[in-house]
Amino acid sequence: MRIVVPVKHVPDIHSERKFTEQGRVSRGAQDGTLNELDENAIESALRLVESFGPDVREAHEVIVLTIGPDESDGAIRKAYQLGADRGIRVTDPALAGSDVFGTAHAVAGAIRKIHAGGPVDLVITGMAALDGLGSVIPSLLAAELDLPQLTLATKFEVEDGVATVTRELDGVTEVLTAALPAVVSVTDHVNTPRYPNFKLIMAARTKDITVWDLAEIGVDASRVGDPGARAIVTKSQPRPPRTLTELHIDKGEGGRALAEYLINNDLV
Repeated sequence: MRIVVPVKHVPDIHSERKFTEQGRVSRGAQDGTLNELDENAIESALRLVESFGPDVREAHEVIVLTIGPDESDGAIRKAYQLGADRGIRVTDPALAGSDVFGTAHAVAGAIRKIHAGGPVDLVITGMAALDGLGSVIPSLLAAELDLPQLTLATKFEVEDGVATVTRELDGVTEVLTAALPAVVSVTDHVNTPRYPNFKLIMAARTKDITVWDLAEIGVDASRVGDPGARAIVTKSQPRPPRTLTELHIDKGEGGRALAEYLINNDLV
């Protein structure tokens, strides 16, 4: 079985975020990291291939795939530390400014190229990227690849060539199935990602990463980047500073103080 896990190198969510003059998220290698929710997708892929037993582990492959500049290698190397077998990065100047549609188109092109070298049985993604929180890449990928999609899985298994997921939606539990190949997205409730072990950490530093450009994956530059973007940032401004906290010690009139605060701030 060959599993492709698309991952993303995202800014640290605890760092200060801002847009560039071109209306793009300001990114830098110094604070970038593997998208945390992608770790659940990697863990799902690893657990699946491990379920077949150690004797046939080498017959299965977990491939991580990312779109981005050189610093995106950080996401792949973190995936190597977790146990991924192979990493691929698609890098091209024309990708700058891609929205979710352009990104999905490029990812799909890379998956097709991987598939040309041997069947891809499954695509597993995280539920969202923490920089944009669009949560639509899994569905767009399924549409691009013309594959069934099983999204927001809180439980996931594969048996006899059929993927089965359980998902919780507004108090309703759904169990969905689809024959492979398929696109599956998992939530952060599906598993607890493992910690990297020392051996894999050391090996990840020098492990090869395959780099492709748009021409190599058969993607027209007009479909990605600024020319292909359907969504653009027209205006942005810094987040307003937080106001000082007002602390009131309740000496029997806490309710009155709370009511006055709500009234004075038009919160009632």
